[in-house]
Amino acid sequence: MTSSTSLLGKKVLVGVTGSIAAIKTPILVSRLVQAGAEVKCILTPNSTNLVSPLSLSTLSRNKCFQDKDQWEDYQAKPLHISLAEWADLIIVAPMSATSLSKFVHGNADGLLASTLLAADSQIIVAAAMNTSMWSNQSVKNNWNSLQKREQVIPLDPSEGLLACDRIGDGKMINLDIIELASESACLFKAQNKFLTKDLIGQRFLISAGPTIEDLDAARQLTNRSSGLMGVLMSHAAKLRGAEVDLVHGPVTFQKELLEGLNTYPVRTATQMQTVINDLQPVANVIVMAAAVCDFKKTSPSYKKVPKNLLINSILKNIEITPDIIKKLSSKKLQGQIFLGFAAETGSDQEIKDKGEQKRISKGCEFLMANPIDRKNQGFEENCNSGFLLGPNKMVKNILLSTKLSISHQLLDEIQNYQS
Repeated sequence: MTSSTSLLGKKVLVGVTGSIAAIKTPILVSRLVQAGAEVKCILTPNSTNLVSPLSLSTLSRNKCFQDKDQWEDYQAKPLHISLAEWADLIIVAPMSATSLSKFVHGNADGLLASTLLAADSQIIVAAAMNTSMWSNQSVKNNWNSLQKREQVIPLDPSEGLLACDRIGDGKMINLDIIELASESACLFKAQNKFLTKDLIGQRFLISAGPTIEDLDAARQLTNRSSGLMGVLMSHAAKLRGAEVDLVHGPVTFQKELLEGLNTYPVRTATQMQTVINDLQPVANVIVMAAAVCDFKKTSPSYKKVPKNLLINSILKNIEITPDIIKKLSSKKLQGQIFLGFAAETGSDQEIKDKGEQKRISKGCEFLMANPIDRKNQGFEENCNSGFLLGPNKMVKNILLSTKLSISHQLLDEIQNYQS
């Protein structure tokens, strides 16, 4: 979870279908409640073989609904209608092949199926099933149909060890990614909009995290970047339909947040530069969120250097690492957009001035200058703030908010610039 406030007070309806991945849903429900959401659950008949209605009722602090509740005579309004109208957001996790088929083809057989058809709110669908079922053409056709629906955020399954002991596609995407999609949907809900795939046809190249330069066998040069900003930018762009290539250094957050992304792990600045150079020709937008280490030792020792000799060894063999974004922008392709990041200290005016100088010198259309000397933001934190600097002396004040929220704000500005 990225400490989002976007879920606070939101009414979230969680649908559970008959996939073995349903055993993970109670954890999702618990985490949504901890984030401040009000949660209700609907179980299909098959899902009750895998997860207890009592456990979901207890975790959600609300009654868990089943098909047998749909036509109880105490209902003042049909239950599927009242639940659909109640929800700010609906999450189906997992979505089985059967429930997927019902949803796509308008089959209202059952409480969850009829609720989905009656809903006007955004719907997140996380598919999970056996690899052969997932690759079946009928299932693929149904899944492709969902991609075209503005209301739906479809989350592809990932590759892994399945309950049938096979390794392949079909595993429900990590709960962290479902939560990111939920937070994103709620951010757009606050603007009375759906999170739509407005970046379809765009390819993003994003860098993230620190780079590390070895001094000897025991010591290294690096910085405090966790890599979270670049990774959340990657997920935000992917949720909005973009193809994303993520080149990242050794990140320090939970590795599960990398699931579902097209990643290129590197260690040093030179390695990052090489990979990014190879990927630049196919990118429409390049986002350099990585905090590249500024210095490296020309010839690092493969043995541990005695402490009393280390300083002289460093001073004699230190050099500046390549300015990756400046070199990239010097061979910018037509229509390519660059967004850089600059971690700064000082007053607001100092940050803006230094940021604008860097934006121009590095050849970026946009640069996000953010303070790293203020409490609860910047490196190793879930929140950030700063100033987005752009063409024609554009300065946009980015108020303190989660890095996911800032990611979507930056993507909005890129979209506006392209149009």
